Amino acid sequence: MKFKQFTILFIVSLLLSACNTGIEPKEYLGEIYSVALDSIMEQDEALSSDMEFIAIDMSNFDEVNETGKKEILNYFKEKYKVEVMDATFEQLKEMGLYNPDTMALDGVLLRIAKVDFKFNNNIFFEGSKYRSGVGAVGVEVTVHYKDDNWKSKEAKMTWIS
Repeated sequence: MKFKQFTILFIVSLLLSACNTGIEPKEYLGEIYSVALDSIMEQDEALSSDMEFIAIDMSNFDEVNETGKKEILNYFKEKYKVEVMDATFEQLKEMGLYNPDTMALDGVLLRIAKVDFKFNNNIFFEGSKYRSGVGAVGVEVTVHYKDDNWKSKEAKMTWIS
């Protein structure tokens, strides 16, 4: 009987260890957040037309260190060729980047509201892309590790304003 239990335990252990890639997501947060935020950025491309900047609200990126935050900002600057900054909506208003006449930003604001590290190196994000009160989208993104890279597995809009 003990041999049978040991065999079952051994097989279960093997199966679980085979599912683990050996990658620790928390060591790659800059890259992972960049992938998630870029998936959000790609939603509703009309919101990005004639944008002068991309603001990323990192005020709740508690687990991302300064190096990771710089990696995120550099990624967007290189890819989109516009000014990129870490700023909240309130900070953008204080900097004069919100136009009260049109009630819109002259760029886009990306936010992450929720991050959930799931089993097997899948990370779930809830975020948004904001241009104005009537120009914003909510997005759910799942990022996963595949073929030695962090990639967007799924991105879907959850609301439109």
